[in-house]
Amino acid sequence: MTYRVGIDIGGTFTDFALLKGEEVVLYKNLSTPEDRSEGVMQGLAKLAEMEGLALADFMGACDAIVHGTTIADNTLIEMNGALTGLITTEGFRDEMEYRRGYKENIWDVRLAPPRQITPRRRRLTVPERILFDGSVHKPLDEDAVRAACRRLAAQGVESVAVSLLFSFVNPAHEQRVLEIAAQELPGVHLSASHQVLPRAPEYDRTSTTVVNAYVGPRVTSYLERLSSRVREAGYKKQLMVMQASGGVMSVDYIEGAPVRVLASGPAGGVIGSAHTGVAKGHDNLLCVDMGGTSYDIAMVLDGAAPAVAGWNMHHRYLVGVPMVQVETLGAGGGSICRVNRGEVEVGPASAGSDPGPICYGRGGTQPTITDALLMLGILSADAEFAGGSFSLTRDGVDAAFAAMGEAMGYSAEDAAFDCWRVVNANMTQGVRRITAGKGVDPKDTCMLAYGGNGPAFAAKQAEELGIERVLVPKASPTFSALGTLIANPSIDEERSYLVPAEQADPERLTALWRELAQRAAGYFTGAGFDAGAVEANYQLNMRYPGQNWVLTFSVQVAQGLNDLSFVAADIGQRAIAAFNARHMAEYGHIREDEMPEITGVRLATAVATKAPPIGKGFTAAAREAQPAGTRRANLGEGFGDTRVYRGADLQPGDEVPGPAIIEESFTTIVVSPGWRAFVDDAGDYELRCEDAA
Repeated sequence: MTYRVGIDIGGTFTDFALLKGEEVVLYKNLSTPEDRSEGVMQGLAKLAEMEGLALADFMGACDAIVHGTTIADNTLIEMNGALTGLITTEGFRDEMEYRRGYKENIWDVRLAPPRQITPRRRRLTVPERILFDGSVHKPLDEDAVRAACRRLAAQGVESVAVSLLFSFVNPAHEQRVLEIAAQELPGVHLSASHQVLPRAPEYDRTSTTVVNAYVGPRVTSYLERLSSRVREAGYKKQLMVMQASGGVMSVDYIEGAPVRVLASGPAGGVIGSAHTGVAKGHDNLLCVDMGGTSYDIAMVLDGAAPAVAGWNMHHRYLVGVPMVQVETLGAGGGSICRVNRGEVEVGPASAGSDPGPICYGRGGTQPTITDALLMLGILSADAEFAGGSFSLTRDGVDAAFAAMGEAMGYSAEDAAFDCWRVVNANMTQGVRRITAGKGVDPKDTCMLAYGGNGPAFAAKQAEELGIERVLVPKASPTFSALGTLIANPSIDEERSYLVPAEQADPERLTALWRELAQRAAGYFTGAGFDAGAVEANYQLNMRYPGQNWVLTFSVQVAQGLNDLSFVAADIGQRAIAAFNARHMAEYGHIREDEMPEITGVRLATAVATKAPPIGKGFTAAAREAQPAGTRRANLGEGFGDTRVYRGADLQPGDEVPGPAIIEESFTTIVVSPGWRAFVDDAGDYELRCEDAA
C-alpha cells in the first residue's frame, strides 16, 4: 500500500487528507503556532497509528506529501517578517510609497496607508541605468552598492530586496549587486526582481520583490525545517508545496521565490472545489471556506479558477505573481465576540488554537463564534468534537455571554444568537461585495461549503443570497488539504521581450521559451517527474501601445518540452491575429490601425497526477433517514427540539428534512428550516431549498 498525504495548516487546526487507493481518510489536530512543523509531525504520527504502522514505515510508504501553508499570509497579517531593506535605482527611492495612488476605500478619508515594510531609511539608491532595450545608459557604481550594503548592515537588516530599472530586460546590474551584497551582507536573505518577477510594470515588480524579501526568511526556514523533519522520519521523496497559482511544486523551486506560497492554503480548497463541481455537474460555484480564523470566498466559473497576476492587493501589498483569487474576511469559529459602544461585533480578532474558544477548555476567556454555536445547541458538549480528539465544555461559556447580554440588556442566549446573526451578515455581505465586483449574480451559482465551520452556516447564507443548492463534500472539513492532492505539479514563469509584434524575432522567442522550458525540466526532473510527461502551454503577453495591462493567450500546447517548431517566420502575424481575437472577446473591440506589441513570453507547465476520486449521482433509492435523537437548538427561528443525525449512520439515498443537525466527525452541517439534505452515491451532501421552483 502506498499513500499520498495532503496537509493544510490553518490558524486553529492543521488538516490532513490521506489518500490510500480510492479511500480518503480525514484527520485534524490543533495547530502549534510556536512551531507549525510540530503540529504537522503530530498529525503524521497519528495517521501512521491509524494505519497500524510505525511512523518510519508509514513515511517510507508515502508516495507524496503535499503541503499548503499560510505562513507567508500570517507573516503579512501579523507584520512580523524580516527586517527588510531595498536597493534600487537612483531616483526611485519612494516608489513603494506611491503605490500608483491606489486606495482600497476611496471614501474613507481617514484610511491610513499600509505599514511600511521598508521605511525610507532602509530604502537606498545606487547610480546606474539600463534602458528599455537592455542597453546600459549609466554603468553601475559598485562603490555606491558597497556603501548601501554597509548602511543596511548597520541597521541590522535580515533581508534585502534588489529592484533596478529594466533589470527584467538586462539583469546584469542586479546580478552584480547580488554578488556584492553576498560579500558585504553574509547570512542576509537576498531577493532580486529579475528572479522574482521578471516583467514590467516597475511598481508591481518592486512591490512583489519587497514582499518576497519580507516573508522569505520565515517561509524558507520553516520549509527547510519541515523537509528535514519528514526526511528524518523516513520520507524518501521531495516535500511538495502548494502555490498561490493553484499548482504544487518542490521546496527547491519554492525557495527561489517564497512569495509564491502566499495564499496557497486557500488556493487548495478552490482547486478542489473546481474539480468537485465539474464532477457533480456544477460548473459555476461560489466557494466558501469558514475555518477557525477566517472566511474565504472564491468563484469557480465555467469549471475553472484561473490564476490571475497583477491587481492582487493581498493584505494591501501588490503581489504580481499568478494567484487564484481568494478574498478573506476575519470571520471564523474562533472569531472573538464583543460589545462595542452598544453594538455586537464579531472578529476580525481570533482566539486561534491557543488558547482557543472558551469551550475548548484551554484557558480562553473571550467568547467566540464556536462558543455561540454551543450556546445555540448547534454544537453539543456531549458529542465528540474534532474527530473525538477532545470534547467541548460549557464551563465559562454561559457566564461570558451573560456578560455580553447584560451590556445589551438581554439574556445570554440572546447574546449568542446576536453573535450568530452578526457573523452571518458579515459573511453574506462579503459575498455580495465580491460577486458584484465580478459581475456575477449569486443566484446563478451553486454554493460549495467547506472548512470546519462552513457547513454550519451555508444554508442560511445561501437562502439570503437566493442560492437554491449547496454542496457539502464528505471531505469538507479538510477540503483545502484534499485540494493539494488534486492540484497538479506546475511551474508558471515568464520573460520580458518588448517588441512590435510584426518585428518579433523567431530566434529570440525560441531562446526565451527554451530557457523557461529548460528551467521547468530541471525542477520537474529533480522532483522525480518525467519531463516527457509535462504538458507545456506556450503563451504570449501582448497589448496595444499605451495600454497598462496585457492580455495573455496560448500560442501552442504540447506534450513534452522539446518541440519549439511552432515558432516559425510567421509567428508575429499569427500572434497579431490571436491577440486581436482575444481583445475582441475580452473588451468587445479592436484597434485595427494600431500595431500590437509583445511584452513577454510565458510558459505554463504541469504534470497530471492521480487525483482523489470524486463521486457523483443520485441513483440510490430515496428514503427519509431516522435521527439519532433530538436536542434543544436554535437554527435561526428560535429554540426548539431539533432532530440530530450522525453522519456515520447516513447512507446514499438518505434524505434529512430541516430543521436538523448532521454531526460529521470534523464538522457540523445545519439543515435550516425550509431546506432538505440529500446524500448522493458518494456519501456527499447536497442541500436544497424546498421553496425553490
